[in-house]
Amino acid sequence: MNEFGKYRILLIEDEKDIRKMLSELLQSEGFDYVFTADSCAKALKTAYEQPIALFVLDIMLPDGDGFSLYEDIRHFSAAPVIFLTAKGRPEDKIKGLGLGADDYIVKPFLTGELVLRIKAVLRRTYGKATTDTKIMLADRYVDLEKAAVIKNDKEISLTAKEFLLIKKLYENKNKIVTNDALCMAAWGDGYYGYENTLPVHIRHLREKTELKPSSPVHIITVKGLGYRLVVKDEQDNI
Repeated sequence: MNEFGKYRILLIEDEKDIRKMLSELLQSEGFDYVFTADSCAKALKTAYEQPIALFVLDIMLPDGDGFSLYEDIRHFSAAPVIFLTAKGRPEDKIKGLGLGADDYIVKPFLTGELVLRIKAVLRRTYGKATTDTKIMLADRYVDLEKAAVIKNDKEISLTAKEFLLIKKLYENKNKIVTNDALCMAAWGDGYYGYENTLPVHIRHLREKTELKPSSPVHIITVKGLGYRLVVKDEQDNI
């Protein structure tokens, strides 16, 4: 059975030839549901109508930019995003990864590498789930099945990166998880160069999970090593 056939991929690219080439490439690699869009408006329309599992997103689009579109997508979807763009300046890459993107690939690119990165992100994001699905915190909890923080019956969606990080921390709750281990969980073997964005994702995660993000009691920094997750039922033992 093809492990990738069930995933819906949305390619957002304004260049017709690239869009067609990528769509045919992914279909030949076993992706049965490949959707395309050539603008922000069409991308949002498709994303609202389909349960997209992964977005491949260009930055320069005719009716807006990919960075803004990424933020719009995050209002209703926690699916992973890969930026695929001609904007190769370091500051653009840092901005994209800092927003929470799962990967940033600069044109021109190797088609084989793109396919491998897409498959790697899907495996990391939708791999074997943690047995426990709820992480109890002081005044809220994280629902791993929904990839959301629940507070007063209201849902705060987690990005794909935030989900992978909190999942890794919970798998090792009350223990130190090194920066390398967290980067590996979120970005895989090719995480080198992404380390500087880890604190950004942790900060965003704290804003959603902590009563006072500037004075965290759940996601604790272990200086020089990494982070430790303290959950509600274990705080009295710390």
